[in-house]
Parts: sequence; structure tokens; C-alpha cells
Amino acid sequence: MKKSVLFIILILPFMLWQCATHQDVVRYTIASNCVDCFGVAPQKCMLVKKGDASNWELFYSQIEGFNYEPGYEYVLEVKEEKVEHPAADASSIKYVLVKEVSKIAKTATPEVDGTTDTSK
Repeated sequence: MKKSVLFIILILPFMLWQCATHQDVVRYTIASNCVDCFGVAPQKCMLVKKGDASNWELFYSQIEGFNYEPGYEYVLEVKEEKVEHPAADASSIKYVLVKEVSKIAKTATPEVDGTTDTSK
């Protein structure tokens, strides 16, 4: 009995730490060009494919640590973190670059299959 309690006391902080530090890492494909879009005001949006999606979608947010350069298609690993109290016009998700998997020169302009906002 004492060993079980001691085991739980020693393991519990580690388990809680694992839960608290878990964020979702998602693979994003970023198109080689940005397109005109409208959020709060007219702006330029990246086109993204999230995970295994086949359709390009508008991406209204920024990816922290990522320096977009037109003319290249990127594959990124991105950590999505929930924002507890976002501003009224801001995303409830913070995007942070984990790893740049690839950067390939491309000139084709993909078509947006919808105007889905992947950043809210």
C-alpha cells in the first residue's frame, strides 16, 4: 500500500506535466503565393493545406518563427496552441513553427477551393 501511494506521488507530477505541455503538431503545406482576402480589412492571405487535405484554404493568421518567401511551396510542422483569451478579431489558436520540412521553388498559382478560415 505504501509503495503504491509513493509511486503515485512520484509519477503524478510527471503525468500532469506531460498533459500540460501537450500541443498538437500539424503538417501544413503553404502555397508559393499569397492571395487577396478580406478579414477585418483587405489583406493578403497564405494558401494552406492542413494535414492530408486536398483543397487549398485561406489562412488569415501568421506562423510564429516562419519567414514566408513568395515563389516557394513549403511543408511545415506547426504547433497549434490554444489562446485562452483572444482579442475579438484574433484567432483562438496560436501557430508556432516546429520544423521546416521542405522548401521547393514553384511558380504555379493554386486555386482556392473555398474560403474556409483555418485560423479561428
